[in-house]
Amino acid sequence: MTSSGRDAAAAGREMEAAAAELRARRRRPLPSSPFFPFLLSLLLAGPAGALVEGLYCGARVCYDVLGVGRDASKAEIARAYRQLALRYHPDRYRPAAAAGGGDTLQAAQDAFLLVATAYETLKDEETRKDYDYMLDHPEEYYSHYYHYYSRRLAPKVDVRIVILVTVCAVSVFQFFSWWSSYNEAINYLATMPKYRIQATEIARQQGLLNRGKEKGKNRRSKEEIREEEENIIKNIIKNKIDIKGGYQKPKICDILLFQIILAPFHLCMYISWYCQWIYRFNIKGQEYGEEERLYIIRKYMKMSSSQFDSLEDSQKETFLERKLWIRENYEVYKQEQEEELKKKLANDPRWKRYRRWMRNEGPGRLTFVDD
Repeated sequence: MTSSGRDAAAAGREMEAAAAELRARRRRPLPSSPFFPFLLSLLLAGPAGALVEGLYCGARVCYDVLGVGRDASKAEIARAYRQLALRYHPDRYRPAAAAGGGDTLQAAQDAFLLVATAYETLKDEETRKDYDYMLDHPEEYYSHYYHYYSRRLAPKVDVRIVILVTVCAVSVFQFFSWWSSYNEAINYLATMPKYRIQATEIARQQGLLNRGKEKGKNRRSKEEIREEEENIIKNIIKNKIDIKGGYQKPKICDILLFQIILAPFHLCMYISWYCQWIYRFNIKGQEYGEEERLYIIRKYMKMSSSQFDSLEDSQKETFLERKLWIRENYEVYKQEQEEELKKKLANDPRWKRYRRWMRNEGPGRLTFVDD
């Protein structure tokens, strides 16, 4: 047998003996002496008490596994790891395992895994700091478990980057969704005769539809001319009609990303506005202006700013004429609207058919069918 073979066999016997001793220790019953709790408390008071199965290198000190001191540098730790990895690499013991030495291969795999675990623990500064703290403070048992598993289960990517990418993706989807809704509204308005006729008349006055016929190479087909005229009409509708509400033209400052960035500014503006409101109308007792009155009416109606802006100006003038910013007047107006709605529903044929169906064949009616 060569010298390398004898070294491998000797190392294999050493690893088998160590593994057997470790298994024997695990199977050995705890002593029943009354001094055992006292001895156990003494052991837990020292650095060895911090060595817990399932954490880092288990019952072994990671520094002892690599054969380095606690003041070892990263280069020394890496050098010791490379030497032990070459020594206990399972590929060196596969020929012996093929010859019947399965225990030797298993011991080599366990030793290699222990060396790799020790290196992974000590190569990272943060993990090494937690491990040194565990050796120096063995009494903080639950804290060691928390730090160990919090680092193992922590995401590899920075959470801030994940949040930023998610917000950007939602903002892009939000912007294109709003733009699609706006284009749908323009296409719908272009099909309505009221707006189409007005847009066509404006295009003729501006000379956009009165161009002479093209000849020669510049001559286009009827489909191309029709498509160009359609685009001209849609552009005029975009410029002349101010769409409000859910189909309004999207603005870059309304997307989620800019709303988050501008949130502190909006918060400061709201606090300043609210303080001015309290000072002007609650302390000094000033009368409400038109803008303030419409704001109070909108709050009573529980409508958003875009929904209220989409109302016609005649409706807002009616609100102001009836002084709906006064709570009593608004309650009267609300009751009138409810009564008017009931009358419309009572005279609506579809509502009559629905009530008739609910009365005769609705889900709350039980009937028996005679054979």
